[in-house]
Amino acid sequence: MQTLPKPASSSTDLSAVDTVIRRRKTRSVPVGSIFIGSDHPVVVQSMINEDTHDIEGATAAIRRLHELGCEIVRVTVPSLGHAKAVAQIKQRLRDTYLDVPLVADVHHNGMKIALEVAKHVDKVRINPGLYVFEKPQESRTDYSDQEFAAIADQIRATLEPLVISLRDQGKSMRIGVNHGSLAERMLFTYGDTPEGMVESALEFIRICESLDFHNLVISMKASRVPVMLAAYRLMAQRMDDLGMDYPLHLGVTEAGDGEYGRIKSTAGIGTLLAAGIGDTIRVSLTEAPEKEIPVCYSILQALGLRKTMVEYVACPSCGRTLFNLEEVLHEVREATKHLVGLDIAVMGCIVNGPGEMADADYGYVGKTPGFISLYRGRDEIKKVPEAQGVAELINLIKADDRWVDPE
Repeated sequence: MQTLPKPASSSTDLSAVDTVIRRRKTRSVPVGSIFIGSDHPVVVQSMINEDTHDIEGATAAIRRLHELGCEIVRVTVPSLGHAKAVAQIKQRLRDTYLDVPLVADVHHNGMKIALEVAKHVDKVRINPGLYVFEKPQESRTDYSDQEFAAIADQIRATLEPLVISLRDQGKSMRIGVNHGSLAERMLFTYGDTPEGMVESALEFIRICESLDFHNLVISMKASRVPVMLAAYRLMAQRMDDLGMDYPLHLGVTEAGDGEYGRIKSTAGIGTLLAAGIGDTIRVSLTEAPEKEIPVCYSILQALGLRKTMVEYVACPSCGRTLFNLEEVLHEVREATKHLVGLDIAVMGCIVNGPGEMADADYGYVGKTPGFISLYRGRDEIKKVPEAQGVAELINLIKADDRWVDPE
């Protein structure tokens, strides 16, 4: 007689069998009308390609992204002139569209730029390795304690006015560390490592905290997924150990384009989100920014963190399939892709359906040659000729008052 396995005992680590992602607890950080943190949905971000001197072009680009579901939009601000142009972009958005949450990207020796643009945006992103730029010295063999301290003092003097400005305005900052642009003294002290990335972020966090500023979001981006994963895991661990609860912005920088760029981004971002790490994401593709938004939402939906589209469950085609599965799935998708929050299963035979689609709201199953069986959950509702399958599926959704007409 075969003995069935016993249920998990009370001593079993239930996290190993938990089917719901438990996010790391983080504070709520405001970015305009959006909040980043574990009490809110994971936020989707992207960045426009347009030069911010081009007021009309930049405004239109921000609007395009926002209309596609990008909740926070970043703009590059390489000069004081660009910073002043952002004021006009922000006002143009308010006048002609919406007050879209904006983030300004500030880099090399950017205190004056950051102070100006902080008046006009909702968050400022700085890179610790570039905000106070340390010109590398080829002859250097080490850093003296005095040199290290002098640079730390310079960083504080340069960062403090920006922190005070953002604090007093109730705005936010992203401390965005990049693996490829660590400061020279961090490289000398920790090497080109995740430890160096984490210590770089912590140095800036401590300055902010000493000035009673806590609207911080942290990122630890790298172009190599294993480095990115290690840096974010270490950052989360160090913050937990230090009692810090700042949200994390996830991304694989310079992921590339096409299928591999999407896979690379998903491997990094999805792995961390599945472990409960991460509060906002950006997929960085070498493509039009608009192409990044669907990838972000697909990652979030696949993990059950946000549901913003129809979830399609479909079996792989095999010899049992009673209709052209690829063609029918395309027809069902085209007819229903505008809906939100439904699970629709398309199964080619009775072996895979209805058992494999038990969690779906609706099922489209080939059980008899030339006919389609339509299901609501586990219950077969009706059998219809194959040519009427998609139309009858729509009628079933309408009968349940879950249909909306496409725009």
